[in-house]
Amino acid sequence: MQILKVIGLLMEYPDELLWECKEDALALIRSDAPMLTDFTHNLLNAPLLDKQAEWCEVFDRGRTTSLLLFEHVHAESRDRGQAMVDLLAEYEKVGLQLDCRELPDYLPLYLEYLSVLPDDQAKEGLLNVAPILALLGGRLKQREAPWYALFDALLQTGGKLPFK
Repeated sequence: MQILKVIGLLMEYPDELLWECKEDALALIRSDAPMLTDFTHNLLNAPLLDKQAEWCEVFDRGRTTSLLLFEHVHAESRDRGQAMVDLLAEYEKVGLQLDCRELPDYLPLYLEYLSVLPDDQAKEGLLNVAPILALLGGRLKQREAPWYALFDALLQTGGKLPFK
């Protein structure tokens, strides 16, 4: 499910490479996730610096919209460390290597991992985090942050209805 990797890229901090590859990204979105066409078009046709500032305001300020999955499950408990070790082991099974700056529970990284699994396993992986996706999507929609569309698309891909 390559679309999961693309959604993960759209969810990450905006960078020049994504803007340079916008036609490829738009083509893939049009064919595999048409519900994200407007979001992707608006994102990639805006000035990069504006979207970087907006992304920081939405995702870097506070825990409520954190893209770290275990922040919403374990917060600061000791279970978080073991959960990260377990997730890292799953990544290594499929050959996914993290650099020293990446945390295994970073949602775009988790989506990259799911993108290399068979479709049924990828959907199961989305279902496993569906409550977190719904929570984040709802919070983003409430803040009128356009990234909520990515969470609705992930819930649809996983077989869950979008959070209302």
